Amino acid sequence: MDQLDVITIGRSSVDLYAQQIGGALEDAQTFFKSVGGCPSNIAIGSARLGLKSGLITRVGDEQMGRFIRAQLEREGVATRGVITDKTRLTALVLLAVKDRTSFPMIFVRENCADMALDDSDIDPAYIASAKAVLVTGTHLSRPNVEAASRKAVKLAKQAGKKVIFDIDYRPNLWGLAGHEAGEARYVKSAEVSARLQTLLPDCDLIVGTEEEVAIAGGSEDTLTSLRAIRAKSKATIVLKRGPMGCTVYEGAIPDTIDGGISGSAFPIEVYNVLGAGDAFMSGFLRGWLRGESIDTCATWANACGALVVSRLMCSPESPTFVELQQFLTNGSPHHALRKDVVLNHTHWATTRRPLDIPQGLMVFAMDHRRQLDDMFDKAGKPRDLIPKLKLLAVQACERVAQGRPGYGMLLDGKYGQEALFQAAQKNLWIARPVELPGSRPLEFEIGSDVGSHLLEWPVTQIVKCLCFYHPDDDAELKKRQQRGLLRVTDAARILGRELLIEIISTSHGSIDDKTAARSMSELYALGIKPDWWKLEPQTTRAGWQAVNDVIAKNDAFCRGVVVLGLDAPADQLIRSFELASESPMVRGFAIGRTIFADTARAWLGGTVDDEHAVAAMAQNFSALCDAWIKTRKITV
Repeated sequence: MDQLDVITIGRSSVDLYAQQIGGALEDAQTFFKSVGGCPSNIAIGSARLGLKSGLITRVGDEQMGRFIRAQLEREGVATRGVITDKTRLTALVLLAVKDRTSFPMIFVRENCADMALDDSDIDPAYIASAKAVLVTGTHLSRPNVEAASRKAVKLAKQAGKKVIFDIDYRPNLWGLAGHEAGEARYVKSAEVSARLQTLLPDCDLIVGTEEEVAIAGGSEDTLTSLRAIRAKSKATIVLKRGPMGCTVYEGAIPDTIDGGISGSAFPIEVYNVLGAGDAFMSGFLRGWLRGESIDTCATWANACGALVVSRLMCSPESPTFVELQQFLTNGSPHHALRKDVVLNHTHWATTRRPLDIPQGLMVFAMDHRRQLDDMFDKAGKPRDLIPKLKLLAVQACERVAQGRPGYGMLLDGKYGQEALFQAAQKNLWIARPVELPGSRPLEFEIGSDVGSHLLEWPVTQIVKCLCFYHPDDDAELKKRQQRGLLRVTDAARILGRELLIEIISTSHGSIDDKTAARSMSELYALGIKPDWWKLEPQTTRAGWQAVNDVIAKNDAFCRGVVVLGLDAPADQLIRSFELASESPMVRGFAIGRTIFADTARAWLGGTVDDEHAVAAMAQNFSALCDAWIKTRKITV
């Protein structure tokens, strides 16, 4: 049985997308980073749609090459064919959106890793493991990469596999346009046409835009080029037609371009055309390699292209199959799909980084600021020592975690910056706060412009926001609290950070089985859908059931709830774990003072040294972790 559905072969780069929209690339100040290159984008897009994809390429032996490999693995792309080139750098591409028709780009690809691919990199056994191989026009532009592509095609044909050809014409990469002309789509070249045409007889599927069909067929008249391609190949030909969708030709080329098979088209606002064709190919392959009808393949392809063309980047914008089906079933009320909050949430939730926590999430909370200020002041010790205590807490957490997944820390940037640096090296799940401690209504310690500060955070760090919120608060207070939570939600989503919202209602009103659920319902009604909730322990099964119900009603993609401690005794917390264990949405705990408070006082008093403090905190944390694992009936 085939292990993979498709192996793509060719370009792999790091795309740097200007975040400033509507300006010249020369004036761009900040950039988003993503995996790029047609074959790499298709491998990722196909994996997101449920295909088993692999990639053959080369990357540099440096940070950008490692980024590409890691991202491919996160996306579920097989990386057996990704070769690390010890002497060349990973290719870079700089891109911008200048206006609705201009998308300047610069290819930084001189002697780059992916263009050093050669036929020795093509493993016959790997080719034989897939239903199909996909090659691109760009990798026919140099002798060594052409040899690699042709060897892969030959092996695929010998093994009875399908051959897919994405024409992928970039005149710049054929040396037909200047460095500044990266966005050029067509330059006539008899030499390029002749080179492409030699591959056509071996193909089962050929896909290209009108410009790409023109270069492959050798004529600027589309029908003439289609017929020239058909004269050399029996392949299914897919003509991408932008806003009009596509037309597919399985047999003789008809008298008009519209005479082929067309799926449903999706006329939407074009935000950035770059990458839409790669998503289109991914959608078509999801159907074609799984035996769907051609009109279904075309519809899926058109929908995937529409979703990506409405967003900024390439591979990060490719839809998942869940998102695609949601769009096909429900459509969108927005011509500009990037404004559709429902689709955006589905896209975010189904493409965020995977999380391996089979035993749940066990978090040592050490993001305290105000409480530690009071503790150190009372002990007559300088607050300058607080960072050292937080570093000791990281050591304690790591001593328990031992590099295993599912362990984490809450750490702040005020006193815990060095601790954050250390924790980041320990494979720990990390969340850090943005709220001003004790503020009610909610204010932000990092300043009113939350987003500009989040830019400084590593993308792996979760944004945590504590709000002292009660559903019976007066209307004006509630409105101010909600505005703050909306701001942090918006900032987290725009910058691609996971969000944890912590709600504490105790001491701000009467509490019953529905208090937490009512608070969550009000925030969900505003469109706030955090990845995580952090909640006070519920004291009854009915309380947890109400929490479960409100999450199930409002967000099927919620990662879950972590239980906070509120400085409760350890035995009381363990009993709360037992009750929470019955709730499928409770995924872990985040507890702090129960673990560190007594030890910190002893350390401040000089009765324990650093090592004993680490050992004591590790023992307390380990006891809670053991209790959690026991109540969840988890085998580790």
